[in-house]
Amino acid sequence: MLTIEPTSHPIRKTLPVLMCYIAMGFVDIVGVSTGYAQRDFNLSPELAQLIPSMVFVWFFVLSVPVAVFQHHLGKRKALILGVMATAVGMFLPFLHYSYTTLLFSFLLLGVGNTIIQVASNPLLKEVVATHRFSSYMSLSQFVKAISSLLGPVIVTLMVAQFGNWKLVFFVYGVVSVALGMWLLLTPIPETQTEVSASFRSSLLLLKNPLVLFMTLSIFLIVGLDVGMNTNIQNLLVEKFGLSLEKASLGISVYFFALMISRFAGAMLLVKLDNARFLNWSAVLTALSVLFLMCAPTSGLAMASIVLMGIFSGNLFPLVFSLTLNRMPARANEISGLMTMAVVGGAVIPPVMGLINQAFGVSASFVVLLICALYVFSTTYLFKKTT
Repeated sequence: MLTIEPTSHPIRKTLPVLMCYIAMGFVDIVGVSTGYAQRDFNLSPELAQLIPSMVFVWFFVLSVPVAVFQHHLGKRKALILGVMATAVGMFLPFLHYSYTTLLFSFLLLGVGNTIIQVASNPLLKEVVATHRFSSYMSLSQFVKAISSLLGPVIVTLMVAQFGNWKLVFFVYGVVSVALGMWLLLTPIPETQTEVSASFRSSLLLLKNPLVLFMTLSIFLIVGLDVGMNTNIQNLLVEKFGLSLEKASLGISVYFFALMISRFAGAMLLVKLDNARFLNWSAVLTALSVLFLMCAPTSGLAMASIVLMGIFSGNLFPLVFSLTLNRMPARANEISGLMTMAVVGGAVIPPVMGLINQAFGVSASFVVLLICALYVFSTTYLFKKTT
C-alpha cells in the first residue's frame, strides 16, 4: 500500500483542490435563478420548483455510484470531471436561454456538484496532514460559503452594469474551466487501497454503527442548515411582525455567522480535540435553537440566529473528517454515503412545514432541536468505538 507523507504536498498541490470548493458553491445560485426564471417565463410555482429539484435529486441518486466510479478512475480525475460538467451546465443558458435549457443546465450543475462533493473531500485528505484535515475541511466550507454569498452579488452587479442577470452563468463557466485546468495541470499522487469499492460494499458499510450514525448525522446537519435558512423569515415575520425585507436580514446574519465560524474553525481545529469540539458545538447549537424558540424580542431572536451560525458552522466538516480519519481505506465509499445524506436538506424543511401548519412556527424549530441533540449523542458513539 502506498503511503503519502504530508510533507510531499506543498501549497501548490493543496491550493487547486481547495479552490475547487468555489465551484461547489455555484449550486446556491439556483435560489436566485428560480425567481428570475419564474418571472422571465411566467412559470407556475410548480414548474418553477422543478429547477431546484433538478439540482438536488442527484445527490441522492448519484453519490454512491460516483464514489465507486472514482475508486477506479481516481479522485483527481473525478473532481476534474465534476468541475467540467459544471462548466458546461453554466455556459448553456448563456448561449441559449429557454426554460428547457435552464432545466438541463441545472441538471448538469447538480450532476457536477454531486461529483465535486464526493471527490473533493477525499482528495483534500490526500494533500494535507491527517491532524490538519478537520481544519482544512472547515476552511473548504469557508471557501464554499464565500462563493455562495457572492452569487447574488454578481447577479446584482450584472443587472446594474449590463442589464442581463444571465451573465452570472458566463462568469461561473469561465471560473469552472479555469479551476478544472488548474487541477488538470497539478499531478497529485493518490493513496492506493487494497479494498475494492462497489455499490454493494458501500451500502454494506452502513452495517458499521459508526458509519451509519455519522451518515445520519450528516443527513440531519444538512437538514438543520437548510431548515434554518428557509424558516428564519417565517419566524421573524409571524412571531415578531417584521416586514419581509427586515426578516430577510436574518438569513444574511445567519450566513455571515456561518462564515465566521468556519474561518475560526480552520484555525482552532488544528489545536483542539475534534471529538470534544463536535460535542460542544452540537450541545451549544441545541441551546441556541432553544433560545431562538423562546426569544421574547426580535433583537434576541437575531442574537440567537448569530449563535446558531457560530456553533453549527463546523458540524459538517467535523463529522465528515472524524469519520474519514477513522476509516481512511474506505474514504471513497464513506464520502459517497455522506454526500447522499445531503438529501436531508430536502426532507427536514417539509417536516418543519407540517409542524408549523399544525402548531405554529416556533414549534417547528423543535425539529432542529432534535437534529442538534442527535448529533450531540453521536459523539458518545464515536468515543465508544475509539
